[in-house]
Amino acid sequence: MGDSAGDSAGDGAENGAGNRGHRPLIGADELETPTWAVGLEASAKAGVGAVARSVPRTVAVLVRWAWRASRGWTLLAGVVHLVSGVVAAFGLLATADVFTRLLAEGPTPDRVLAALPALAVVAGALVVGGLLDAATGAVTAELVPRIERRAQTELYGALVQVDLVAFDDADFTALLERAEHALARIRRGAETVGDLISGLVSVTAAVAAAGVVHPVLAPVVLLAGLPQAWAAVSGVRLMFASVLRTTSQARRLAVVGDLIAGREEAAEVRAFTVGDVLAVEHERLATELAREGIRVEQRRNLLVGVGRGASGVATAAGYVAVGLLLYTGGLALPLAGTAVVAMRSARTAVVTTVYGANMLFEAGLFVELYTRCLAEARSRRRRGGGPPPGPPETVELDAVTFRYPDQAEPALTDVTLTLRRGEVVALVGENGSGKSTLAKLMVGLYLPDAGHVRWNGRDLRESDAAAALEHVALVAQDPVRWPVRADDNVRIGRLERVDPEQRAYVDAVARSGAADVLADLPRGAATVLSRAFQGGRDLSGGQWQRMAVARGLYRDAPLVVADEPTAALDARAEHAVFASLRELSAGGDRITVLVTHRLANVRTADRIVVLEGGRITAQGTHDELMAAGGLYRELFALQGRAYADVEDRAAG
Repeated sequence: MGDSAGDSAGDGAENGAGNRGHRPLIGADELETPTWAVGLEASAKAGVGAVARSVPRTVAVLVRWAWRASRGWTLLAGVVHLVSGVVAAFGLLATADVFTRLLAEGPTPDRVLAALPALAVVAGALVVGGLLDAATGAVTAELVPRIERRAQTELYGALVQVDLVAFDDADFTALLERAEHALARIRRGAETVGDLISGLVSVTAAVAAAGVVHPVLAPVVLLAGLPQAWAAVSGVRLMFASVLRTTSQARRLAVVGDLIAGREEAAEVRAFTVGDVLAVEHERLATELAREGIRVEQRRNLLVGVGRGASGVATAAGYVAVGLLLYTGGLALPLAGTAVVAMRSARTAVVTTVYGANMLFEAGLFVELYTRCLAEARSRRRRGGGPPPGPPETVELDAVTFRYPDQAEPALTDVTLTLRRGEVVALVGENGSGKSTLAKLMVGLYLPDAGHVRWNGRDLRESDAAAALEHVALVAQDPVRWPVRADDNVRIGRLERVDPEQRAYVDAVARSGAADVLADLPRGAATVLSRAFQGGRDLSGGQWQRMAVARGLYRDAPLVVADEPTAALDARAEHAVFASLRELSAGGDRITVLVTHRLANVRTADRIVVLEGGRITAQGTHDELMAAGGLYRELFALQGRAYADVEDRAAG
């Protein structure tokens, strides 16, 4: 891998990547194996014995999932597959009877007539086998989607409960991405369980038939398929080890592809003429992954060839054994025909069984990955299921410190702050000072690494997170662009709210300025806000922000946090939005937190909190902070000077 990566990186540099040399443009090479992959690496390196033990475990897991998904269909599937295998075995034994009746002392007319009942049994077994195959397909079609749905429901049900900070952990998001891909492999594994059961019954029947003919032939028949089993298992181990090894490269390739193909990125990619650079980077990563894929597939192909060759040798040895037994008189001619049929049937059944076991070993690795992700998601769920804290009268942060995953320095250090009902509090500071992080801690989206966040004296660690967030309205700088109707975009935070005459909806739309947005839509409030759907419309950044503000107003929560809610708005619209947000606390029944860089909008806030480097360095009213000097006055003066310069140029 190291040589391939170096070669492909060099190719990229020669094709126009400039002086980047061998350094990847997108992302970074991971120096350590993610913690979630350590156990999976061990599974990928397992020997044949470990594989033999893992397949029953995988079958047990999939059967348990099937049972939870649908008991009736699971029972029916088991019965149908078992009966199918028994019928196949019965047909093989009936074939042996036909050979005995026809070939013993020559096929005379009387013996042909005597063999007719056995022939009828064989024909009946074939007809029933065909019908059972159709029934098997029908049952599988009913059961497998239920298993997949159950797995999806468990995974996504766990994910919606995951603490927000988990999505800032690159290891967790990589595991999640792999787990989503694993769902398709799990489906294939579920489809294979029945085939494996049928194959095992058929192999047992063929080996038993060969053993009845002569005890020497039973192990010979079985050994013919073992080399293919070894080759198939070894090939899957190679494949899965490669999947784990190329996690970082595959993720970077997907990111580069999204940058090239994404609608939102298209304008800047073209404006900065970096399309060719991204194309080179995509080619470099794709080449690296292709080389790895070719290497793995060539080795798998070699293993398959060796396995088939060894299996062919073992089969030939079986035919030689039959010939020797005939030559020495140890086997009668009719039984020799039965032995040949048994060997052919056994080889086919062994190949089918080996393929099924191989698929289940592969599925087992992905089942393990999926269950690892499910366990990780559940472990990252917010603990503390105590009673809800109720609408916040006070929000108190006591010596709070918070560090993002994999970051050396904390984003916030020893922050102590109290907010009270009826206050409008502004958080100001330069980029990276910790304003948005502090806002998320206030509402309980993050929990501190040290210190406490309390509502009404109750620590949020000891409260039900979802119940607490019911009292919060968050207006984000970059809001989610919900692909739903425009009116549902406003109501999405309170879909259950009773508003029969739409007074709350109309008020939120009017006060946020979203009424003008709705008026320009072809179907008004019924327009779907996404170009992914026919007749859908997209909005500008400023229009989306107005919709987000309307959503926050409609939510009607006692704690409102507006995090740069007007960054894309013009001055008039911005003034109107901030006026509406300030009015929320005018009646004394809310806490309103404003996060902004535009200091002119926070002059009337009850309190302004200044952050520098993750610490609170000052707080007070606008007049108090201006009198005290420091960062706030410096920033306010810089912004005021910029406006004055614009006015002077306009006047001149």
